[in-house]
Amino acid sequence: MIPTDGRHARRRSAWPLALGAGILAVVLVAGIMVYASMRTKSRSVFKGDEIATTLPSEPAPRLEQPPALANWPRWGVTHTQYSADNEPRRVAEQARGVLGRVPMLQNQHIMGWGVGNPEPSPGQFNFRDLDRRLKFMASSRAVPVITLCCAPDWMKGGQAGRTDWSKNHTVAPKPEHFDDYAKLAVRVAKQYPTVKHYLVWNEFKGFWDPSTNRWDAEAYTELYNKVYTALKKVNKDIQVGGPYVPIESSAKGGPSELSGPWGTVDQRALDAIEYWLDHKKGADFVVVDGASMTNERGNVPNDFAAQGKFSAITTWLRQKSHDLPVWWAEWYVEPENSGWSEEKRTAVQAAALMEFAKSGVTTALYWNPQQRDAGECAGCLWAPKVGGEMPMAGLLSGFTKWFPAGVRVEQVATSDAKIKALGQERQVVMVNTSDRPVSATVDGRQVTLKPYEIKWSGRGGA
Repeated sequence: MIPTDGRHARRRSAWPLALGAGILAVVLVAGIMVYASMRTKSRSVFKGDEIATTLPSEPAPRLEQPPALANWPRWGVTHTQYSADNEPRRVAEQARGVLGRVPMLQNQHIMGWGVGNPEPSPGQFNFRDLDRRLKFMASSRAVPVITLCCAPDWMKGGQAGRTDWSKNHTVAPKPEHFDDYAKLAVRVAKQYPTVKHYLVWNEFKGFWDPSTNRWDAEAYTELYNKVYTALKKVNKDIQVGGPYVPIESSAKGGPSELSGPWGTVDQRALDAIEYWLDHKKGADFVVVDGASMTNERGNVPNDFAAQGKFSAITTWLRQKSHDLPVWWAEWYVEPENSGWSEEKRTAVQAAALMEFAKSGVTTALYWNPQQRDAGECAGCLWAPKVGGEMPMAGLLSGFTKWFPAGVRVEQVATSDAKIKALGQERQVVMVNTSDRPVSATVDGRQVTLKPYEIKWSGRGGA
């Protein structure tokens, strides 16, 4: 089975684990295994548990052109292990409607997260799963995006024709195969000519150097430059971005050039970004991911104020990159085992989206946590196997319609700080950050919001 990491790297700190003598041995062993799997540059030979079979070659799919839009949508989703193409027909049609009613960005990785190995052996391509995902994206009026991750085993020290999914997301290609990976990127670009936006790699996976206790930005940038150059030769209009590094923060402070009431950013991530900015051959946008939570204390100073971290990082990125467009490939707002209701979860997400919009983020891709089976699916866009729209879908559609990139965003006056609000010329969105009803004057109007309620209100004759 093709695995998925879900909310992968945000849950694992890059700082070394300091284990006390009183910790149980089993916890020690588990911690070491998790750390090693995520942060080492192991190149051991894989013992693949999936053997590739040679498939008859098929022509590239005929995909509809993306919709012509007046403004860049700004908002979108990333398809993960389970998505609409894994649903019964009725539910898939509902999902198509949810994603397509207001056209938004839709992103898919080339290996893992719902699709198989695209090149199990050198020159042997298998785009069956990727074709299926791209077809669904086109049928739901997507502006398509592809993330170039991960890499076939034979590029990582494994055996050709085999795929070891247990290591897929933690190992980078060997430097001697960077050119091969760039060639694979070219093959993908030719397979899907309607896709004009590419993210290079995912969260620096496999580029952590334990010997120096930092990210290996040099190796990543070498890979990025080869991919960037190769894609531009396919079509100069293709847009390419990196470095897609996870930005973590701590509540304890420490040496960093970026901190606030929401915590202190790990300087090593900032160093990696600056190295890439200084040594890249070119870029059409800068892309990162991260969470509002600190590594050790969750959201500080509270769940809603912590979302200010996204604005602070975005401002830093725009300054350092000389105003390159800023993309957030993933973002997370909810601590583990939070016990949040769906109402609070969506309310905190609304606060995060407000931060993205007002700080000038160009693109924000929601990591859609769809599950295989029916049942509770926190933060999902539709109810798996059952159908029915979930609250996060409406929030994304609303922001896609009213807050595309380039729209002039306005802070909206509220008489009670418990209500956050953001406006543009024709619409206001507001959210109650309290677990109790709140009445206040918002944008000159008297409103009452239920606990964690999100409300939209027209203005200027809208």
